[in-house]
Amino acid sequence: MKKSQLLMFVGALLLGALYLFPLWKITLIAPQYPEPLGLNIHITHLSDGVQYNDVKNIDLLNHYIGMAHLPTEENVAKKEVKPFIEFTIFPIVIGVMIALGILVAFKGNKKWYLYWLIIMILLGIAGLTDFYLWLDTYGHNLDPNAILKITDKVTGKPMGYQPPFFGYKKLLNFEVYSYPALGAYFIAAGMALSFLAFITGKKETK
Repeated sequence: MKKSQLLMFVGALLLGALYLFPLWKITLIAPQYPEPLGLNIHITHLSDGVQYNDVKNIDLLNHYIGMAHLPTEENVAKKEVKPFIEFTIFPIVIGVMIALGILVAFKGNKKWYLYWLIIMILLGIAGLTDFYLWLDTYGHNLDPNAILKITDKVTGKPMGYQPPFFGYKKLLNFEVYSYPALGAYFIAAGMALSFLAFITGKKETK
């Protein structure tokens, strides 16, 4: 196996880390909580970010201000919310891209290394767009009968509580941070290796 093929092969396999590690993480810090609250977003589910019951506590806080329930297994079982279709689609997409990447590696065609990378970039853009829309929906489609209702001082309209897509944002007395988690770095490494495989493949054919 040529060096370019090995790079492509390893790059494709790195996507498998998404089945183990979270893709994104949202952290909430507030004076009334001695420890921060964390929410890990995986390709198949949500998990506690800092301590036990973080997801449940965040869900309760969200519902207090009128947000829909998070799609946890418990909430889905209670039929309080529908499961995210993304949690079904994403694992399949990742599996297909791993298999395609391995096939491309054995094929050894440098152009296909680049094609695989382009597909990954497009899927990444689609995933980030979906994530933004998910945050927008949760932050603005609020229950008018929520316990806590705060209106904008200027417009008088109900305020939205959309968490930051990336970076930092102040929401009421919470400081909210939103950043890629370990799984996202594995994706980036896999994509970088596929590009390196393309460059190496060009040198091998000279």
